[in-house]
Amino acid sequence: MLDEVVGLGAVTMLGVLEQAYFSLQVIHARRKYKVSPPSTSGPPEFERIFRAQANCSEYFPIFITILWTSGVFFSPGEASAARVCGLLYLYGRLRYFWGYAESAQGRLAPLYFSAKVLWVLIGFSAVGVFLTFCRVYLDVDLLQQLGSALF
Repeated sequence: MLDEVVGLGAVTMLGVLEQAYFSLQVIHARRKYKVSPPSTSGPPEFERIFRAQANCSEYFPIFITILWTSGVFFSPGEASAARVCGLLYLYGRLRYFWGYAESAQGRLAPLYFSAKVLWVLIGFSAVGVFLTFCRVYLDVDLLQQLGSALF
C-alpha cells in the first residue's frame, strides 16, 4: 500500500513547501513595504502578494483532499494520474502567485489553468469513489462489466 501512495505523499510535501514559500513571500513583502501585522492593507504591491498567498491557502485544503481521494480511488499505483495532476496544479499555483505579485491581470491565465486541473481531480475523485462504492457495497464491478461488453 505504501508504494502506491508515496507519490501522493511527495506531491503533498511539495504543496506544503509551496505554501511555506508563499507565506515567506508575505513576510518579506511586509518588511519591504513596512506593513505591520495585523494590517492587511498597504501599497498595491503588498496587497497583491498578500491576496495571492491568501487565495492559494484557501484552495489548499480542497486540493489536498481531492488529490488523495483521486489518488486512492481513481488512479492508484506507479503511473498515477492524480500525482501528475497534482504536480500540474502546484505548478499552476506557483505561476498564479508570481503573476499576481506582478499585476492583478497576471494571475488570470494561471488561475484558469489551475482551476481546470482542480476540476479534473474532482472528476477523478467522483468517478473513483463511485466505482469503488459500486464494487464494495453493491458487488458490481462496472469496469469489468464494461470491459466484457466491449470485447
